[in-house]
Amino acid sequence: MSTTLAEAPLRPSTQKIQTELDQARRSGPLQALVIPPCPELLARMQQALQQAEPDLEEVARIASSDVAMAAALLKSANSALHSCGQPVQTIGQAMNRLGLDQTAAEMRACLVQRAIRSSSPHLQRFWQRSTKRAVALGGIAQRLPGLSADLAHTYGLFCHVGMPVMMQSVRGYSGTLVEAGARLDRPFIATENANHRTDHAVVGALVARVWRLSPTVMAAIRRHHDLDMLGDEDTDPDVHTLVAAGLVAEHLMRRHEGLDPDADWIQHSARALGWLTLPPEELQAWEEDLRPLMDAV
Repeated sequence: MSTTLAEAPLRPSTQKIQTELDQARRSGPLQALVIPPCPELLARMQQALQQAEPDLEEVARIASSDVAMAAALLKSANSALHSCGQPVQTIGQAMNRLGLDQTAAEMRACLVQRAIRSSSPHLQRFWQRSTKRAVALGGIAQRLPGLSADLAHTYGLFCHVGMPVMMQSVRGYSGTLVEAGARLDRPFIATENANHRTDHAVVGALVARVWRLSPTVMAAIRRHHDLDMLGDEDTDPDVHTLVAAGLVAEHLMRRHEGLDPDADWIQHSARALGWLTLPPEELQAWEEDLRPLMDAV
């Protein structure tokens, strides 16, 4: 992890995923899938942040142009987690208190939730858990040298975005969610593929591709259930790092919610922790540090 994920070049394994997605979109099972367009404000924000010197004035203009997003930033800046002294009253003050990365994370979450609805009762808590995963990954990134907090937060937010997208446009997907959650004889995505010839990891990666998110995020979404690949030489190391960190975040989320470890953690935790060079005994300290962030979601 000697280079930041944001600066990593596009590797052949990631290029291969892009090509496969493009082919499936043209003539495969993704042909009829409806991908919501990337919100204009999100595209503008990404462009402002990708500059060598991020355009803070443009980010402030974007935040101020949307009442709900501005209110969310002010609420976050004045929350117990960030509050210090007098309450902030302007977007500029909120941005100064939160910092650029946290400001961008709050704005991104607001815009994505509005663009991709999850009204199904089977996905009732989808965005709450997605936000919690993103927040946990952002905190984990601060403890892993070379892992961009912004990229980690984006991956956490979009990791399972294929589910609400499939719910919107794939007939019978609601029943598939119930079946996949109940079956013990095969993985969740195996049931999705059996019923629809695709799965939420593929669809989520396509959303990242269409919305022009980082190719590293796109590849990590595509492979986040392909945990046997951790450590393989054929895969981009930065994708390994995001997927491994995501598995840790998911485990800490489940502990925060009082849930038992899932099958992915039981089978692949040693491999993920080994890739991150993270001793198991440090997880408890991480859990304690991240608990206030997850409590705030």
